[in-house]
Amino acid sequence: MRGEAATARRRATHLRGRRAEWLALAALMLKGYRPLALRVALAGGEIDLIVRRGGTVAFVEVKARASLADARSAIGAVKKRRFARAVRAWLARNPACANLTLRADAVFVGRGAWPEHLPDAFPLDGP
Repeated sequence: MRGEAATARRRATHLRGRRAEWLALAALMLKGYRPLALRVALAGGEIDLIVRRGGTVAFVEVKARASLADARSAIGAVKKRRFARAVRAWLARNPACANLTLRADAVFVGRGAWPEHLPDAFPLDGP
């Protein structure tokens, strides 16, 4: 029974994360960004969203928690390092974007709140 409960919990968490990513993407699109890629896993890291507006490519980490305050504090040093590594790997595969302005953004999603977009949330070279 414990295994079934754990599986159900993991499934629910996964679905909440996917929902948060779609909410974040919708919020960014309303701000004029267009999606380039979703859920990119490379070099041991993951980028939730890659979007572009004009000459800027934003690599976006989406964090969903019960409150926006909890979501804001959920990106740690290890995540930032893995994220930066994935960005470097993505850029190696997409060299045409290397000459654009590159940024690591975050979108925080809390229960019952509109997603909060934080441009340039952390440096792309890691902590």
